[in-house]
Amino acid sequence: MTLIQDFFNVNHDIIYFIYGLMFFVLGLAISLQSRHSSHLDLARSLPWLAAFGFLHGFHEWGDLFIPLQSEYLAPSVIVFLQYIHLILLASSFATLFGFGAALLEPIKHHKWLHISLAILLAGWLGLALFPFRLWFPDFTGWYNAVNALARYLICLPGGLLTAYALREHTLQRITPYDMPKIVRAIQLAGIAMAAYALAGGLIVPPVPFFPGNWLNTDSFTRWFLVPPQLIRALIGLAMAWTTIRLLEVFEIETTRRIEAMTKQQMLAAERERIARELHDGTIQKVYTAGLLVRSAQNLVSVDTPLAGRLSTAVGVLDDAIGDLRQNLNDLNPQPQQREPFRAVLERLVTDPRFSSLVDISLDVDLPDAECLDPERCAHVLAIVQETLANIVRHAQARSVKIAARRTDSALELSVQDDGVGMPAQVVEGHGLKNMHDRASLLHGRLEITRLDKGTRVFLHVPREVEK
Repeated sequence: MTLIQDFFNVNHDIIYFIYGLMFFVLGLAISLQSRHSSHLDLARSLPWLAAFGFLHGFHEWGDLFIPLQSEYLAPSVIVFLQYIHLILLASSFATLFGFGAALLEPIKHHKWLHISLAILLAGWLGLALFPFRLWFPDFTGWYNAVNALARYLICLPGGLLTAYALREHTLQRITPYDMPKIVRAIQLAGIAMAAYALAGGLIVPPVPFFPGNWLNTDSFTRWFLVPPQLIRALIGLAMAWTTIRLLEVFEIETTRRIEAMTKQQMLAAERERIARELHDGTIQKVYTAGLLVRSAQNLVSVDTPLAGRLSTAVGVLDDAIGDLRQNLNDLNPQPQQREPFRAVLERLVTDPRFSSLVDISLDVDLPDAECLDPERCAHVLAIVQETLANIVRHAQARSVKIAARRTDSALELSVQDDGVGMPAQVVEGHGLKNMHDRASLLHGRLEITRLDKGTRVFLHVPREVEK
């Protein structure tokens, strides 16, 4: 037993460093995931958990560095650092409580949990400043008592609340998505949170009141031969690992949204192809058939049975053309009223299908009242949408810049990303083909250029009938 205790005494600093590192990694892993656009409630709660990781990591590193600095700094400065140390401890526990409350609120609508957090913080601060300062005139005794109070009042209920919130959130929000690996990761994260609530909330510095006078860091080390900091470090490692695993839910969400967008683009391309075939092929053939029947109708006497049948055939063909045109409109609906093109682009930039996956900036040098013909506007908009869809699916870009300007004779529009760029050899699929087809229908010019970083799509649309 002496050998084990000596080992941990010698490696005391390493244990504190690893302990703080585990929680810092927890905060860093979450903060690196920018999930403001996610539709999951979990995304809106994670900043609380990231704050907990950073604050608690800094607090644990304080246990390592403040004693080291005591040899070089004035005692008053060390006392000030220890005050900051306590504030970091209580703040970290408060953010853990806040994470559990934020996670539960959309499910249970327990807004009183945030009020409870404020009451607990105010109670801890009030007890620390007044009665505890009188009861514990010695600074070390007061420091340990306030530390224990933060663990009892905030850490223990906050950790248990978070464990419960993760369980409820998993059952009601994550399980319906059919992601068993993510469900298991969140369940393990909940178990780790519950373990931390017990290890961090019940094992306190030695204090002269129950239960800290019975269960504390010294008694725990005597009973189990290992310091509680090591146990907490292992729990912190489990929390960091399970949290990183549960962050995969956002990657799955993004993948599914991209797949849905791809399907929408494929359906739109197929509708466009069918619409073109109806317009350029079927309708023209039926119209030609109607002309032939009308010409035959002119060759017969109006009072013959054949004339009546030809007249009926003409009516049927006219009805068929009307039905085909209606089907064409259903397949490829066009805007029914003019809208300023600037507003069209601004609405596109905020479309969550794209803005949630890549940062889009807009540089428009157009008159506020600049409008396009509804049909031409639909073609331009479709080209830009297809470009953005390709960027999201293939470019691995972080940002996109859309620029539009009016020259004397044309509208010029460019979409440029900072992704990996187009490959040297590109097999033109339906999407690129449709973009070129639409540019031809606009009597315009479409250029796709590979840059040093990213790709630039440029569209030149002659003015023609634009107003």
